[in-house]
Amino acid sequence: MRPLERRYRALMTFTQLDPEMLDRAGLKLDVNGLVATITLNRPETKNPQTPATWLALRAIGADLDPPVRVVVIAGEGDSFSSGLDRRMLTPEGADGEGSLLQLLALPDAEIAETISGYQEGFTWLRRSDIVTVAAVQGHAIGAGFQLALSCDLRVLADDAKMSMRETLLGLVPDLTGTKPLVDLVGYSRAMEICATARWIHAEEAREIGLATAVVPREELQAAVADLVAALTAPLYGAVSETKKLLQSAAVLDLDEQRREEREAQVRRFRELAALMGG
Repeated sequence: MRPLERRYRALMTFTQLDPEMLDRAGLKLDVNGLVATITLNRPETKNPQTPATWLALRAIGADLDPPVRVVVIAGEGDSFSSGLDRRMLTPEGADGEGSLLQLLALPDAEIAETISGYQEGFTWLRRSDIVTVAAVQGHAIGAGFQLALSCDLRVLADDAKMSMRETLLGLVPDLTGTKPLVDLVGYSRAMEICATARWIHAEEAREIGLATAVVPREELQAAVADLVAALTAPLYGAVSETKKLLQSAAVLDLDEQRREEREAQVRRFRELAALMGG
């Protein structure tokens, strides 16, 4: 095995959350009671992402403290995320990570398996035991756009603009962004957004259902804090059960969904009775 290939494969073993590893991945993690905040932390270059970023996100999801109920994804500085660090598509690659081009030395099945590991950094944000919020300002491009789409809710600053730029690189969105995009805006609009790689500004994002809310840039942090406070106020079992019901509603027929609702409500009654000592 080539030295660079060994170094690249070694990234797939990234499971630790010590500060040094998070720093190399361009992330900060702050856990405060019920709320975990993950911050993309390369502001000088608009918070680009690398495979180490995605694997660190996967590790955070795997090791998340059980009491956490809300996860906020934010970007340091003027932008949420400029997407994939373009150096990853050069032979030299990014510092300490090598190049994504090294994947070409692997069989197709191993390339797909590697991408699956990256996708896990995004898919855990849909878990029913947490509610996830993206706080988006400035640019959210490619992988940045897909990271925001992975969250349940998106609060956008009025200077936010998003774009799915992968087609301009001859690639496809492969970090789990296509399904939520179609779910939110429909097939035709999603096709147009991806195929043209155009910019979607905050106001349009609100109009077509991509943004939960749009606020002035200087109010973004306060708006997200208010939303987090509202999300952590109810009995959380009801919130997580409701999230599961809303997720299943997209794929089940009415009779199956009615059954899910009934069974969920029985569980809620049982938990409430236990809390009241009944």
